[in-house]
Amino acid sequence: MKRPASEEGRRWLEQAEEDLSTARYLLQGGKFYMVCFVSQQIAEKALKGYLYSQGEELVVGHSVEELCEWATEFTPDFKALKEEISILDSYYIPTRYPNGLPASIPARVFNKKTAEETLLLAQKTLELVKGKVTG
Repeated sequence: MKRPASEEGRRWLEQAEEDLSTARYLLQGGKFYMVCFVSQQIAEKALKGYLYSQGEELVVGHSVEELCEWATEFTPDFKALKEEISILDSYYIPTRYPNGLPASIPARVFNKKTAEETLLLAQKTLELVKGKVTG
């Protein structure tokens, strides 16, 4: 049985909230590379939640930039967000795989400042979407 669109959207947001809690824990533990990856995931899941809440039935892809563009079909509020958070797409691969970086590994490359910045972008995305799905 198919879930109502609003319920499916809230499920995705709930997982994004859990991921946000995990990212904060990772930040405290100094796992900055994983904070960057999880931040991308938070934004991705929040945006997918929004799209599902609008009645979309198949939301595929991992690019927050593309998901934001798709979301502008329902509301223009996502246009400015897209320009701000598109940088998160650059943390999807290199934060996880050594061959995503030229001469190092993710655990050595990503730092606290970058992790904090990505987390703020993820939070901003989640807050915008929460206001539209549950508000």
